[in-house]
Amino acid sequence: MDTTRHAALLLALSLAAPAIAQDVMEPKSGVKFSAKSGEMSLLGVGLRVKKVAFVTAKVYAVGLYVADSALSGPLAAYKGKTDSSDFYKELVTGDFEKQIAMKFTRDLSADQIRGGFRETLAGTSKLDLFVGYFGDTKQGQECLLTWKPGGILEVKVAGLNKPPINDKTFASAVFGIWLGEKPIQEDIKKGLVSRATELLK
Repeated sequence: MDTTRHAALLLALSLAAPAIAQDVMEPKSGVKFSAKSGEMSLLGVGLRVKKVAFVTAKVYAVGLYVADSALSGPLAAYKGKTDSSDFYKELVTGDFEKQIAMKFTRDLSADQIRGGFRETLAGTSKLDLFVGYFGDTKQGQECLLTWKPGGILEVKVAGLNKPPINDKTFASAVFGIWLGEKPIQEDIKKGLVSRATELLK
């Protein structure tokens, strides 16, 4: 096979191969998130920080995945309007598959992580059940909080699946931690939709 034909064949094969989704890096921590998770796409990333004495400590990097069917469906109406409160409300309460991925950048005790959730989810009905899913957390561990249609919250901590919580109001409260009217950090709320412009169909 001559060089020209060989090069043409290689080019054809490369074009035929499916595009490989690139990782997306959270810039302040260097933590990487896959651009795809099953039939969901990464909408954006952020970094949770907390002041300890006079030092600002990185706690976890966080990514938001949203079903591709929602990006081309109910969320498509918000193309060009991704800073609107209605867009965030749809992300919090919309009944489509979505996922919060937390990647911890430091060790936390069970009391620290449970206390954080108790503070942000105070007054919710399934709080005790939910916080019981979390124990001592090591740097590098991952926690996945997945909304399944019907408002079912699936929780996976350090690779272990926990019993699903079938409560749409509670699931909305969990996603509201980062995306609600009073988010845990305003810059996280904005960061979690930073790829919306390119992903909304």
